[in-house]
Amino acid sequence: MLRYFLPNEHVKSIFDITPEPLKEKGIKGIITDLDNTLIEWDRPSATPDLVEWFENMRNQGIQVTIVSNNNEKRVKSFAEPLNIPFIFEARKPLTRAFRRALQLMKLKKEEVVVIGDQLLTDVFGGNRLGAHTILVVPVANTDGFFTRINRKIERKILNMMKRKGMIYWEE
Repeated sequence: MLRYFLPNEHVKSIFDITPEPLKEKGIKGIITDLDNTLIEWDRPSATPDLVEWFENMRNQGIQVTIVSNNNEKRVKSFAEPLNIPFIFEARKPLTRAFRRALQLMKLKKEEVVVIGDQLLTDVFGGNRLGAHTILVVPVANTDGFFTRINRKIERKILNMMKRKGMIYWEE
């Protein structure tokens, strides 16, 4: 059961994910979380560095779709100015929104990575889908109410995985 919460990769930042290694793995698309993965949960729009990251992915032929549990207003106001497809109120870790993102991109699960900052939503949902998962360190030290609850549970899961020798990185 713990394996469902184990990401395939762990990186410090979204900026550590570049097109070349993804393309070598046959990756053609990214399904990414929004809040505390791409930007702070309370920041309304993309930073210049993030805009450049999106453009780099697009220029290298890698599609990006945002899949967020947040509401339409929040996700739309971030994604639309960047011309990035999005799915809001995704109900992650359920796989329906992930499957919808695959349909939007016209890709197979083997051709995408799922990127997020939470084990209980992003990694668990991506692993249930059968996609390659990448856990990123949250960009903010603060969270919304429900995410704070998830973080407490995640710490227990991470500690269990450490004790069992399943993870090798430092938090």
